[in-house]
Amino acid sequence: MARVKRSVQGKKHRHAVLEKASGYSGAKSRGFRKANEQVMRSLRYAYRDRRARKGEFRRLWIVRINAACREHGISYSQFIAGLKAADVQVDRKILADLAVREPAAFGALVEAARGSLDAA
Repeated sequence: MARVKRSVQGKKHRHAVLEKASGYSGAKSRGFRKANEQVMRSLRYAYRDRRARKGEFRRLWIVRINAACREHGISYSQFIAGLKAADVQVDRKILADLAVREPAAFGALVEAARGSLDAA
């Protein structure tokens, strides 16, 4: 079997790692071993936080919806329960956007939720 010489691929790998670590400070951007450790850690954080971002946005939307609901004299949980009872299928992202940009439309949704709660 032929011998495989790995210098080209090794240099390519080290160069790629140092490129990814270019903005880090100290040895983390210059020495391969420290840079590799930091790049691997950074990639783990990036993977984790791409998923965590979704929950953070959902929490933000809920805070915005709750604030707008309180201005209309209803709690967030009553509002969501009323929308479910009224069979209004609007997700929290759109509700938060309406609460911020279209207060009149959000007020109409609040009235619809109230009406369905009173009817039930």
